[in-house]
Amino acid sequence: MFRLFIREHLLFLIFQFSLVLFVMLLYWLDGFRNLDTAIYSIVISSILTLTFLGTLFVKKYAFYKKILSVPTKIEVVLQREAQSPEIRQVENYLQHIYRLYQKEVQLLYASQNRHLQFMNSWVHQMKTPISVLELMIQENEQLDSKSVAEEMDRLKRGLEAVLMNARLDTFEEDMQIEQVDLKRLVTEVVTENKRLFIGKHVFPVITMEEDCIITSDAKWIRYVIAQFLTNAVKYTFEKNKKVYFETKIEDKLVVFSVKDEGIGIPASDIKRVTKAFFTGENGRKTGESTGMGLYLAQEVCNRLGHQMNITSVVGQGTTISILFEQQELRKRGEQDVHINTGGSNESI
Repeated sequence: MFRLFIREHLLFLIFQFSLVLFVMLLYWLDGFRNLDTAIYSIVISSILTLTFLGTLFVKKYAFYKKILSVPTKIEVVLQREAQSPEIRQVENYLQHIYRLYQKEVQLLYASQNRHLQFMNSWVHQMKTPISVLELMIQENEQLDSKSVAEEMDRLKRGLEAVLMNARLDTFEEDMQIEQVDLKRLVTEVVTENKRLFIGKHVFPVITMEEDCIITSDAKWIRYVIAQFLTNAVKYTFEKNKKVYFETKIEDKLVVFSVKDEGIGIPASDIKRVTKAFFTGENGRKTGESTGMGLYLAQEVCNRLGHQMNITSVVGQGTTISILFEQQELRKRGEQDVHINTGGSNESI
């Protein structure tokens, strides 16, 4: 402890010694030759300097004792025992570092816990299509290709969800901002999920401006739109209902919305549907909800700088909207994309 104090104040001691020698040299050059007075001055200066350093050492004794000991608990390190402004500032700095450390640990714990819960929920959900496929194989009859394709789609959507959840932690490294043709992207997503529409007897209606260009990440926005689409179809229990994909311009913003005619979301659940693992009343009805779809969609929109809004009326349907900053919009009129669902002669 004493060696640490000496090393810390060694420069001060050298300065004091040099200052006394300099003063004595000035007196000597000025003709002052009284050796007893010079010795007396040196002794008095040394006593005053040592007294000052001794007092300073006593004030810092508790601080030195703390930093030279090996702490067994974090609370010991954070105890406030400052007796000088400098030490008080150091303790405030340590308190601030500890708060940052706690925040980082909590975020890491929350992330690990989220991953663990999601994987447990995902594995449980993936058991259903696998069990269905196993039953199909065990039967001696010829496999129904349509049913197999439906179960494969469920597996693909589940795999995509877990991959997107894993990539969310490295979102910035995986992000690529570019000009995206929104209508073309929506059309591709609808086409990729046509078997889902056919199986549920739900019809997509795309009413969007031609060449509606937005600036975003095409891969992440595709996933968000697919999630909206899946939820809209999954929670539409009646046949021959529609899912509307629309865009409109409001105050230099492109508002893209997905509107269904499903069961709707209870008012008590609206503010919580974007929370991780929240399934709500509707999730308990289907038994297939992980509670992560809208959470991941909200996270993606937040990180891309897009605002996501949800409105719903029970028994009438739900509308989910994303607000994009308008980049380029060339109106060529509105037209509907006609997709033959195969379960009806009606073409939307």
